[in-house]
Amino acid sequence: MGMSFDSFVEMTGPRLRAALVAAYGVEIGQDAAAEALAYAWEHWERIQMMRNPVGYLYRVGQTASRRARRPQGLLPAGDMPEQRDVEPRLLPALAQLSDSQRVAVLMVHGYGWSITSVAEVLEVSVSTVRTHLSRALVRLQAALEVDRVD
Repeated sequence: MGMSFDSFVEMTGPRLRAALVAAYGVEIGQDAAAEALAYAWEHWERIQMMRNPVGYLYRVGQTASRRARRPQGLLPAGDMPEQRDVEPRLLPALAQLSDSQRVAVLMVHGYGWSITSVAEVLEVSVSTVRTHLSRALVRLQAALEVDRVD
């Protein structure tokens, strides 16, 4: 038999949660991840046999997030240390990106994931993630009035 559900959650739960938080904000993303993992528990026999269970559960989380109201911001309100040094125009600029572009930027540049890992979780090609990332960075650079530094 395959890995235990507990091992699966320990190994993949943080990735799933990070992807859904990047897509839908902290509150809805965490709730969507919890619902996706609950679904995995209920359907573990089928889930453990899948080629890409995290990608499938990401889609389950997307469906769960549609039932919730979209949050006003991408990050929680309050004076969090990691927000103090953020360019004030960054959050509004991120909010103006498409969902796919915002997820690509947050996952790759915010969480430090590889483009390949993002593509795997989102169940899209690496070139699709690169395209979303490239277009997002062009839009962010324009919104923040900065030149690209290679």
